[in-house]
Amino acid sequence: MTAGIQISGPATSEYDEILTPEALAFVAQLHHAFEPRRQALLQARAARQAEINAGATLGFLDATVDVREADWQVAPAPADLNNRRVEITGPAERKMIINALNCGANVFMADFEDALSPTWDNLVQGQRNLRDAVRRTISFENPDGRRYQLNDDIATLVVRPRGWHLWERHLTIDGAPVSGAIFDFGLYFFHNVEELISRGSGPYFYLPKMQSHLEARLWNDVFNAAQDALGIARGTIRATVLIETLPAAFEMEEILYELREHAAGLNAGRWDYIFSFIKTLRDQAELPLPDRGQVSMTVPFMRAYTELLVKTCHARGAHAMGGMAAFIPTRRDPEANELALTKVREDKEREASDGFDGTWVAHPGLVPIAKEAFDRVLGDRPNQKERQRDDVSVFAGAMIDPLVPDGAITEAGVRNNISVALQYINSWLKGTGAAAIYNLMEDAATAEISRAQLWQWIQLQASLDSGELVTPELYARIRDEEIAKLGGRDTARYGEAEDILDSLVLNETFVEFLTLLAYPVLEAE
Repeated sequence: MTAGIQISGPATSEYDEILTPEALAFVAQLHHAFEPRRQALLQARAARQAEINAGATLGFLDATVDVREADWQVAPAPADLNNRRVEITGPAERKMIINALNCGANVFMADFEDALSPTWDNLVQGQRNLRDAVRRTISFENPDGRRYQLNDDIATLVVRPRGWHLWERHLTIDGAPVSGAIFDFGLYFFHNVEELISRGSGPYFYLPKMQSHLEARLWNDVFNAAQDALGIARGTIRATVLIETLPAAFEMEEILYELREHAAGLNAGRWDYIFSFIKTLRDQAELPLPDRGQVSMTVPFMRAYTELLVKTCHARGAHAMGGMAAFIPTRRDPEANELALTKVREDKEREASDGFDGTWVAHPGLVPIAKEAFDRVLGDRPNQKERQRDDVSVFAGAMIDPLVPDGAITEAGVRNNISVALQYINSWLKGTGAAAIYNLMEDAATAEISRAQLWQWIQLQASLDSGELVTPELYARIRDEEIAKLGGRDTARYGEAEDILDSLVLNETFVEFLTLLAYPVLEAE
């Protein structure tokens, strides 16, 4: 083992294939070079949030106006990342990877972030799975004997590492835990970059949870250092950034600029964006957001953000990627199924007509619907970057206006948020980060918005449409009823899930991320 590197997770011969001395030394090299900057940027996040809490107004940056007014473009997209009309996402789990790569989508995003519970086994096994997928040797055999393997024609592989705020406690360097982002990125890049290049592809990434262009600059410097260390040409890496925080929405052009040699596009991460909207404006909010299901992509503040995203991307030659369709098709209720599919179709048709170049789905059954919507607009073109959206003009005030026309908070909305959060946290603690709940594929983002809304409604003493106030007592009563429906505190890990949710919802101070609170509990099992 390289000096200063300690692994506390279980060791197996299979894990040793990933956690080689050379790979760990590479991760350590990145850690030593960039950990101080990561810590400084996390402190800058907290300082900026404190300013907003004190009344500072969010807006476009005066200091970077020259970047926004200058004439520049991101690097042209690689051939296998130019047509992205339908992308499917899921955890880096073996069977999931095979099915997603085979399902007919153009791109599969393998997730180490919101859709993956970060157990040591999930993380290291996920790296093994991706190594085998890149080499097309991956296979899976069900207990019933069914065997899964890759087709000849598969989706382009993109990987999402964890965000800058997370750490990997099982790998310490000089006594400090390594960044989860560096761990996930470093191992995947080290083991696969040469194989990917030899197959005519490359190391492609989705970058989550950024809050400023300086965080994008850090990623760009990490990319350059990683490429230089392995003798790979700069610009080989390509990254799409999820614009899923309110602060980042005001710095979209600057984020693309910082990554311009490596930038592939921006994505409208809808659920995390709503979560960030609540979190960022928590001390300025006077009007609470209504039930989660009423905060659609067409409400004013979401509409402003997504139209600005398309305009920004196309002005700079980048892909503009639409939001997630999380519905899981079912045969149990044909009428409800058809209604949901109609809504998915309308959502994807709207995105295509707005100028997006592609979109996300969570289930293979939605791929044909999304593809049909984009085929109708794109035809034989791989994208519609030439559509500049010069008609769009978005002011800062429109981005932070919480008004949702005809919005209401209902007891059903409170109940749904509590149930979804409990079920998801329970699933996450059991090691599953993508959970099917009420015919939706939920990940950490939906649990985050659920608990954030509950917190906001209590803090603002919001009124239900019935006139009843949302209080800690109302929350506790409904929580007890919902957890009883799920089998009670002694079922699975619901007792711990309830304790975590209470700590998030009833705390006067807003907890930045539920995963920060839940991670020690996950690893205590």
